[in-house]
Amino acid sequence: MKIAVLTGGGDCPGLNAVIRAVVRRGEQQGLEIMGVREGWRGLMDPPLHDRLTRQATSGILHLGGTILGTSRTNPFKNPGGAEMVLRNLATLNVGGVVAIGGEDTLGVATKLHRMGVNVVGVPKTIDNDLSGTDLTFGFDTAVQIATDAIDRLHSTAESHNRVIVCEVMGRHAGWIAVHSGIAGGADVVLIPEKPVDIASVCEHIERRHRTRGVNFSIVVVAEGAKLGGGEAKAGARLDEFGHVRLGGIGQQVAELIEKATGFETRATVLGHIQRGGTPTAFDRVLGTRFGVHAADMVAQKEWGRMAALRGNQIVSVPLAEATAKLKTVDDAFYGVAEIFFG
Repeated sequence: MKIAVLTGGGDCPGLNAVIRAVVRRGEQQGLEIMGVREGWRGLMDPPLHDRLTRQATSGILHLGGTILGTSRTNPFKNPGGAEMVLRNLATLNVGGVVAIGGEDTLGVATKLHRMGVNVVGVPKTIDNDLSGTDLTFGFDTAVQIATDAIDRLHSTAESHNRVIVCEVMGRHAGWIAVHSGIAGGADVVLIPEKPVDIASVCEHIERRHRTRGVNFSIVVVAEGAKLGGGEAKAGARLDEFGHVRLGGIGQQVAELIEKATGFETRATVLGHIQRGGTPTAFDRVLGTRFGVHAADMVAQKEWGRMAALRGNQIVSVPLAEATAKLKTVDDAFYGVAEIFFG
């Protein structure tokens, strides 16, 4: 049987580990692997694809990004797009699709499965906001990069007696902010799940400076955190999944802190640095395990399901469950970070 593999949405450390594992395990099972270029766009007209073999995927385990390329194409936002995908899959004699992606990519996979496409999902997002799995690959790398940056910001903040606001990724969920904030010793962590109370933030910082004899603080804020006016938007254009490009919340928070406290405050935006470059060992292993399991799911015809981490086991869960709602930071976990505020 011929199967197609694609990567959609934002690039993410560990994608190549998944691709490599699907190919290696798939060949053992007698599958022919076709790599689809640029996500769902590669299954529209003209279809963009290459044959994937063990030789073609050798030496990619440690590489960041994806050898297949990616896009945020949504076939259901293009007139006749979904039907085009079905037609091309039939023309190419593809018996199944392994879709590697986050909420949007797997949301498309779920809809296509309802239309009769044989599809298996692999969870990919540095935001770690997909339901159905305890962790997504790419998250560990993003947290490590953000933590390293916060460690470095400490020395500058202390040397110059400054407050430094570090903006990290996280559109709807603050998992990166909370994990890196705790690991990096941040004094305040702001996330999309909790409306930002800037007065309380300033109170924490002033109390820290007044009672603890320190003249610097670190604030970590997720890009999707909301001030009174809502999300900070870097542009008005929407992608094909209806998402606006976020950005600017770090600078807004920094300006408000400096105005309210009088402390010199600067903002740093980590941006795409968090999802670029080589994946951590954890993400290489997790991506490999997901890829092997996805190939096994294809062999067993477990269509409409997604590989997922539950505890320390890789299991199969319904795609519809994984895409039904976002997994957000719960109060108990955020409470751990709050212990160290101020």
